[in-house]
Amino acid sequence: MPFLDKLQLWADERPHDTAVVVGTSRLTWAGLRDAATMLLQNTADITVLAEPNSARFVERYVAAVAGDRRCAVLDPEWPLPLIQEVAARIGGAGKRTDTQLVDGNAGSTFLIGLTSGTTSVPKAFTRSRSSWQVSFEASIEFFGLSQEDRTLAPGPLSASLNLYALSECLYAGAAFHTLESFDVGAAHAAITHDGITRLVLVPTMLRLLSERGLAGEVDASGIRSIVCAGSKLDARTLEAARRWAPHAAIFEYYGASELSFVSGTRLAAGEPLDAGGTGIGLPFPGVELRILDDSGRPLPEGGHGNICVRSGMVSNGYLWGDDGQALRCLDGWYTVGDQGYLEEGTLHILGRRSDMIITSGKNVYPHEVELALASVPGIEIAVAAGAPDDIRGQKVIAGVVPSYGAVTAIQLRSGLDGLLARDKRPLQYYVLSELPVTDRGKVSRMVLLDWIKNHDARAQPLG
Repeated sequence: MPFLDKLQLWADERPHDTAVVVGTSRLTWAGLRDAATMLLQNTADITVLAEPNSARFVERYVAAVAGDRRCAVLDPEWPLPLIQEVAARIGGAGKRTDTQLVDGNAGSTFLIGLTSGTTSVPKAFTRSRSSWQVSFEASIEFFGLSQEDRTLAPGPLSASLNLYALSECLYAGAAFHTLESFDVGAAHAAITHDGITRLVLVPTMLRLLSERGLAGEVDASGIRSIVCAGSKLDARTLEAARRWAPHAAIFEYYGASELSFVSGTRLAAGEPLDAGGTGIGLPFPGVELRILDDSGRPLPEGGHGNICVRSGMVSNGYLWGDDGQALRCLDGWYTVGDQGYLEEGTLHILGRRSDMIITSGKNVYPHEVELALASVPGIEIAVAAGAPDDIRGQKVIAGVVPSYGAVTAIQLRSGLDGLLARDKRPLQYYVLSELPVTDRGKVSRMVLLDWIKNHDARAQPLG
């Protein structure tokens, strides 16, 4: 476990079928098995991978989790000193003598995961082989993944969303495709020429592929499912994806690196989505879900508190960086501090406690501000954050991307009437020429605050 015994099975049964495609490089099931086996004699106890997408990356990753080996996958875009410091913390690499490409003990650690970080040392957590096997069984059932599917995850394999998709496909016996680096044209070419049936990506990538695909008449009628995570789908992205890939079921899920899957929803082709709402589906298969207060007491339906889970998918905890708040256990229920509530079984997300803005003693979740602003006519998407303020402690600010034409602060303020309480409304607005996103494509409030602090031209203040 988690996927090497399955890889051996597929290599025996379908040796010449495609297992993995990275750009123009193709690996068959037998080819991947044999290449990874050849690497075993030089693969140590712990492997640190910090390199861009390639067929070699996939081979090294497969070898790095053989037996009871462990692998840490780092973002190659991190500064070199940060990569070196993380590698040093992970520790020594003793030599191994075993050369069999087999799964190790179910309870042993196989993956060292790193939280996002570009300036400070990220937290490191560990995962057991069994936690991902349980996750595979649950996600394959929920997403309806079959051996006939051809999955394209166009983002970096250093991101957990894409690394998991690769591993899930190896477990399921389904072909996995990715790119050497994200490129809209290359992704469209793969969809057109490789018969892609399934996409796994973040909403910002889905919007680019959909809108440019519509403009360029790229045929996406063969796509049967789209798995989207990282942030909530907005109305414009959903509408474009529906038009571009009319036969696709769209899956949206909520999870955390330390918790794995928490909840999800499936929208059949043509089924409407409450794109402006906070709901993010029912508990994922195999997951028990509760909302607890900080003392571990259950809250009534509709009560706001910590989103807590019990499942076999939860990580083992941290190697370093545990401040007692990032991953907490409340009487057997685990939480990463995300806040939400349950309503008729559906989980509603308010946001991460650490993102909460405290302004004049009032708690404001950026997520609720963003949803309200996104409902204002003429606004495509909004990003809210808390900026330092001498009087209030923090003040609510927001950046908006107009869907067309110009936008004014008066238009935004009046548009929020009836949508958001006055004490939660932004005191300053900025018009954004592009979304503030990380190198992994996730919308980032910290990037927005950096733009504002540094007077970046991409965030222009509105009077």
